[in-house]
Amino acid sequence: MSPREIVALRNYLAAGLSDRTLSDGTDTLAIGEIAYATALGGRLAELAGRSVVLSLSTQLISGVAMIEIDGVARQMLLCPPDFDMKYAPTLIADAQIDAIVTDDPARWQGLGVDLIVPARLPLQPAAPVDRLHTTHWLMLTSGTTGAPKIVAHTLAALTGAIVADAPAKGAPPTWATFYDIRRYGGLQIFLRAILGGGSMVLSTPGESIADHLARLAARGVTHISGTPSHWRKALMSAALSTFRPNYVRLSGEIADQAVLDSLRRAFPEASIGHAYASTEAGVGFAVNDGREGFPAAMIGANANGVDMKVIDGSLRIRSGRTAHTYVGRSAPQLTDADGFVDTGDMVELRDDRYYFVGRRDGIINVGGLKVHPEEVEAVINRHPAVRMSRIRSRRSPITGALVVADVVLASVSDAGRTAEIREAILADCKQSLPPHKLPVMISFVEKLDVTASGKLARHA
Repeated sequence: MSPREIVALRNYLAAGLSDRTLSDGTDTLAIGEIAYATALGGRLAELAGRSVVLSLSTQLISGVAMIEIDGVARQMLLCPPDFDMKYAPTLIADAQIDAIVTDDPARWQGLGVDLIVPARLPLQPAAPVDRLHTTHWLMLTSGTTGAPKIVAHTLAALTGAIVADAPAKGAPPTWATFYDIRRYGGLQIFLRAILGGGSMVLSTPGESIADHLARLAARGVTHISGTPSHWRKALMSAALSTFRPNYVRLSGEIADQAVLDSLRRAFPEASIGHAYASTEAGVGFAVNDGREGFPAAMIGANANGVDMKVIDGSLRIRSGRTAHTYVGRSAPQLTDADGFVDTGDMVELRDDRYYFVGRRDGIINVGGLKVHPEEVEAVINRHPAVRMSRIRSRRSPITGALVVADVVLASVSDAGRTAEIREAILADCKQSLPPHKLPVMISFVEKLDVTASGKLARHA
């Protein structure tokens, strides 16, 4: 978006939205306040043309500050709360950061960068500020090892899928997401809520899944998104029975048929689907037919402005919604010569449909044969007594690696029949998978960890 469009956006937010709110577990703001109030205590002008880290303790203040800073700073890097500070010097150098907006200055001291300490709630009246820049929104990838990559978007790219959607009919939605809005998935829902004339209920750090679901129900949330791992954990909570959204979406991980069917049983009246998006590739497509995978007809040029192709089994995407670059002195090339992002997500064509089988960098090598953990998990998750599973490797002196499985049961009542369930899982795996993909051991565990980005923790 150009600076002129940013001003128009702020005028839109200020117009007649006093009944639309942004809330967390503690505070509530009218969305209209975002357009004319400040979280920065009169210091916004100090950020003009600068490259800024936004590192605030709550999503609520972060959401206000994002809109406030856009059009003022040259770059704005959204720092999630779990960011490992040992990578801070690299981040600052790669993104040429010269100011940090934070309410925890002790965390960022000693790095040779100006600290801007914002005002706390309630927001303060804001004087008009010139918005002369097309701010680059920088986000960190959710990689599990090493320094995260920095990915650059514009607000136009971030909102491309939102603008393309037809306005929802009926009462304005109340959105929620299990994601943090300082990551790509959560940011998409935040922007969709404020641009779509709806309200949004934010997650609160440390809140139990039961308390979170109860708060969403009490707030009347109608639209919600999360990763399949988020949803598998929610499906294990009794609090889900009081929550009745009418729009449920999954993204961020492979949505297998088991989790889609479980959500259909939990929310029989809701629209349930899954979407493909990533920090690099942006919003790709949505699947709303209740099935895992996606129709083969989606490959090629689509009416929504997204082009897709498959090369060596890897899905590649080109559109105006993709990021435009990685940031950093040694950053890799983001797109190929034709402008496609190689997602690293591997797909397999069966009949007239593509199915996701796993990540290219997550393969287990069993005697030279490839195993995608997600492919085996999808088979295990089909068992009605299984809520979620994780496939990992165990070292083998003969084959180099073996496949082992950790399984969480759907109900504690099944704990007394694990031997029967184990045999049934193995029988299903033998029927559906080649021998090298079969788990040599199945362990039943109480829980499986999920990363801060909502994905199954695979290096636990």
